[in-house]
Amino acid sequence: MGIVPNTHLTPHIQQQMKITKAVLPIAGRGTRFLPVTKAVPKELLPIVDKPVLQYLIEEAVESGIEEIIFVISEDKRLIMDYLSSDKALEAFLIKKGKMEALKKVQALSTLAHYHFVYQKEPNGDGDAILSAESLVGDEPFLVLFGDDIVKHAIPAGKQLMDQFTGKSMIAVERVSMEMISQYGVVSPGETRGRLHEVVGLTEKPTPKEAPSDLGIIGKYICSPAIFKALKSTPSGKDGELRLIDAFIELAQSETIWAYEIEGQRFDTGRPEGLIAANNAFLKTNS
Repeated sequence: MGIVPNTHLTPHIQQQMKITKAVLPIAGRGTRFLPVTKAVPKELLPIVDKPVLQYLIEEAVESGIEEIIFVISEDKRLIMDYLSSDKALEAFLIKKGKMEALKKVQALSTLAHYHFVYQKEPNGDGDAILSAESLVGDEPFLVLFGDDIVKHAIPAGKQLMDQFTGKSMIAVERVSMEMISQYGVVSPGETRGRLHEVVGLTEKPTPKEAPSDLGIIGKYICSPAIFKALKSTPSGKDGELRLIDAFIELAQSETIWAYEIEGQRFDTGRPEGLIAANNAFLKTNS
């Protein structure tokens, strides 16, 4: 089955498929960074002068997103504080004449329309997505997980959205066989350049079991059908509902596509990934 590029679609269809909402599931505890994440959410750990979370927000906004839905846990209220206006700080900066700093601080609360929904228990990334259903509604939406930062002139979210033609999409990258068991992996069908039809999905295969070297990273476009798939997908042995299992369910009734994201990806959920991201963005800002 082929893909019709967005440029060939009628304006009416393009308008119907416009994506304006993003879901950021950020309820995880960040145990790899304990003890610091006992006090500070891992999404607020810095990459140079901005937290990881802000890079994701800017990616979403630069991709055309207008509303961002954060799925958080009760212990992550600092994220809400970070994104709220701080009149006392703004007054201090004005008094000191620090206008450039003032602009940066004021921009945070107005980058997009923010919504927050609580995930009561850590019951998996699929459960986190399902928690946002009432705010998403019956429309496709972008999903950006909190650990994956991509450095490229074109935001990773926009790369996915530029390929979107109505069906769910999964961001992937080429992964070495030594690392493949840490990823969900796509079985590709028809391939057109960086775009691959998904004919199967395997969670954390051994190198011998891996159907390809296309590892899934934490960026997706979900059609509204993902909610029905999540509701009919059983939880795993650990009691957690996984998004990849819902995609396996969805693939039985809907074509899913994978796109190889361009750019340098950093897994900021790991200390070595966060350090690498700091080094890369520090060089850019120097």
